[in-house]
Amino acid sequence: MDPLDDYLAGVRTHGGAFCGTLSEPPWSLRITTPAPLSLVAMPRGRGWLTLQNEEPVLLEEGTISLVQAQLPITVSDRPGGAALVEIDEDNQCTLPQDGRPWQLTPTLLRDGEHVPGHGDLLVTASYRVGTERTRPLLRALPLVSVVHADGPLRALLEFVVAEVDSTLPGQRATIDRYLDLLLVQTLRVWFDTPGADTPAGYRALADPGVGQALRALHKDPARPWAVAALAAEAGMSRTAFARRFTTLVGSAPLGYLTEWRMTLAADALRSPEVTIASVARQVGYNDAFAFSAAFKRVRGVSPSAHRALARSDADAPSALTEDAYGPAAPA
Repeated sequence: MDPLDDYLAGVRTHGGAFCGTLSEPPWSLRITTPAPLSLVAMPRGRGWLTLQNEEPVLLEEGTISLVQAQLPITVSDRPGGAALVEIDEDNQCTLPQDGRPWQLTPTLLRDGEHVPGHGDLLVTASYRVGTERTRPLLRALPLVSVVHADGPLRALLEFVVAEVDSTLPGQRATIDRYLDLLLVQTLRVWFDTPGADTPAGYRALADPGVGQALRALHKDPARPWAVAALAAEAGMSRTAFARRFTTLVGSAPLGYLTEWRMTLAADALRSPEVTIASVARQVGYNDAFAFSAAFKRVRGVSPSAHRALARSDADAPSALTEDAYGPAAPA
């Protein structure tokens, strides 16, 4: 395990829209209730991504963008293009001009026959983001991040295109797994971009000593770690390790450990079946009172108050889009 593994543990594909056109522009797709984290890619052709009250972003052929905003997303052949197809939170696809339903299908058709590899191809995906441990990842990402798919990332995108263009059984399951991989690879490329913000500990993974200690800490966060034990994992002296860890990660080793334990605890407290004492033991505390004090110091609320807030959030309507496959509206 490492920090990125843990940050992504609660992120899974929650539907993709594969929208192509065999006709000349104009084309436009509007996702009215996107997920907290969405991916938009242009394997073929080019398009413009527009968020409400934001400047349009050009998506050239082979670019992938990550969007973390629960605002309507429009992707079209030109900036500010009016939506020709809308997808709502109930997976209902309509032509907004007259409200007629638009049936999405997973393949491109011309005269009733499957025609792969023609026209612009837009790939979007929504991801479930339902855990506290994902927050460091989202905090590090801008509203919209755009990368150019080269090397392994481009090859993976081509696998997605090939599957979208196929009619083989198991298409949805295959594409969903590709989309999970596509997210991870896109994040790797983005976080390696010069000047990009990264989650705590991400760049430290490249350091032989501190990276090894971080992996050990994430593998077994409940272990009664001391700085000396983490330094031993790193193969460094206690003083040198503590200094280098703080420099690379941005916090002291035990401070980082406490923060991560409270993140894991915040997730565990969402389950009504577990007690606060059992959660305390899960994250390395034998004393529930000491755990509660640490949780309130780090999170700003008591464990019981956090649980109540989590339950009220769970009762709120979901903003995640549902699965959708298909071609964009005809010109």
